[in-house]
Amino acid sequence: MKLGIIGLPGSGKTTVFEALTHEFSGPAGKGDTRLGTIAVPDERIDLLSDMYKPKKTIYAQVEYLLPAKAEQKRESGSDATLLRSARDADALIHVVRNHNAFGFEPATPESDFLSLDQDLMLTDLGVVEKRLERMEVEAKKGKPVDKEEQDLLIECRAALEGETPLRRFPEIAGSRLLKGYGLLSAKPMLVLFNNTDEDESLPELSDAVSAEACMVIRGKLEHELAQMTREDAAELLEEFNIAASATDRVIRRSYEILGLISFFTVGEDEVRAWTIRKATAAVDAAGEIHSDIKKGFIRAEIISYADLITAGSTAAAKKQGTFRLEGKTYTVDDGDIINFRFNV
Repeated sequence: MKLGIIGLPGSGKTTVFEALTHEFSGPAGKGDTRLGTIAVPDERIDLLSDMYKPKKTIYAQVEYLLPAKAEQKRESGSDATLLRSARDADALIHVVRNHNAFGFEPATPESDFLSLDQDLMLTDLGVVEKRLERMEVEAKKGKPVDKEEQDLLIECRAALEGETPLRRFPEIAGSRLLKGYGLLSAKPMLVLFNNTDEDESLPELSDAVSAEACMVIRGKLEHELAQMTREDAAELLEEFNIAASATDRVIRRSYEILGLISFFTVGEDEVRAWTIRKATAAVDAAGEIHSDIKKGFIRAEIISYADLITAGSTAAAKKQGTFRLEGKTYTVDDGDIINFRFNV
């Protein structure tokens, strides 16, 4: 999962990036894009690792991308090259300043959010119109044009001209035909309102903005916490009434907006978390591990995480009958522990 961090100047993008990734010495050049990869915290993996004592424990990974400063000078939609490095992100984290800062006008969080969101839509509109123009030229030359793709692009243009981000239309945003365009306003978005240390509240928002996936982050405070020892951080978390770190909370919400879940594979060699979308069939989950497993899929031997922990061991769970065999069309649930039977 790759999450692109965007925001207007002064919003605290770099502070948030470093708080989430714990990377404090990244490149400072304006032409550099920063990448940070972290393991997804999951106490289920910790407990499974204690149970099986594997040679390796592998957590799911999240990659955070901070586009180069030169690309974020105002995120103006008039320049199609801006934010190009965020096009392959699975979702966007939009950091919005909700605190007063030296050298900046008083905070106007709703206005700032809408301003950058409009820039994303203008950028997308430029991409869509350019492709539609090319299609028209090709059609005049007698070249075949994908009518379904063209119709989708026309729907995109209408939505964008009406100043509605494409993420509001899941059936359009999720179309495989549009995947290669990297349309920014089609990506799921998590809005982080960057508050002062003492402020835990969302700003007053109109219905249109509050309908987005929104949460508060106290960026400066979280940045400090990320540099502390576990013991010191625990004291500060309690002092400021923070139930979980920014890393944990942002990942959890990111999984929600993307519709992602985890399943696990376990054994003496490896305990591992795999990330898939909700409603994924067992045969497709097998393909996440290896194409040969999907190709030669026979059955999936499954037990839920909760049933395994209740039983206390694999052997006990089998005696209790909580292991079961499922076929290709079984829908994988969050926390399923799966052993795929296959033959190639």
